[in-house]
Amino acid sequence: MEPTTHRSAAIRDGLGVGLAVGLSGLAFGAAAITAGLTVPQACVLSLLTFTGASQFALTGAVSAGGDLVAATLGALLLGGRNTLYGLRLADLLQVRGPRRLLAAHGVIDETTAVTLAQPTPQAARTGFATTFASLYLTWNLTTLAGALGTSFLGDPGVLGLDVVGPAAFLAILWPRLAERAELRRLAAGAAAIALCATPFLPPGVPVLLSAAAVLVVMAR
Repeated sequence: MEPTTHRSAAIRDGLGVGLAVGLSGLAFGAAAITAGLTVPQACVLSLLTFTGASQFALTGAVSAGGDLVAATLGALLLGGRNTLYGLRLADLLQVRGPRRLLAAHGVIDETTAVTLAQPTPQAARTGFATTFASLYLTWNLTTLAGALGTSFLGDPGVLGLDVVGPAAFLAILWPRLAERAELRRLAAGAAAIALCATPFLPPGVPVLLSAAAVLVVMAR
């Protein structure tokens, strides 16, 4: 297959993933407003954080009554996996200078998946750039649309939009849980820890404590 064909396939993959996943920003925008955030706060989160699982975790903890410190720690814990992705992609992307900061911002689940799926380094870099650009643009536009639309409702709770955040968070995780049995065991253990701790600890803390399930799996 010609290099041009590889790059065309990478662009197609990147656009497909970026546009499809980016639509989930509607759910985040709605979840942020129902959690008590303002439209600008929701938009800034998407602009600067740009990792769906962490954003939903933060708004979910805030919505449940957790303090900002616990919510932020939970979001950082989930976002920590992107550091491992960056180590894997560093040699492949070969980004130098100030552009490394921009590239680091785009290292998330979807960009990593598209990049590693490409057969050549050139196609991998094209796939990364295309996925990052299309997903970042779509995610931020739909965050704004979801937040604005929800804010006009007055009381979003009357439509049951408070479940949007948890539902979208589960939708993001479900494909990974369906693929690997060890991840399902890890999720079950984490859920059990969180449920047992919920009656005794402030909102947001049980989610952080559930990370202890990772230590059990690593020990095994």
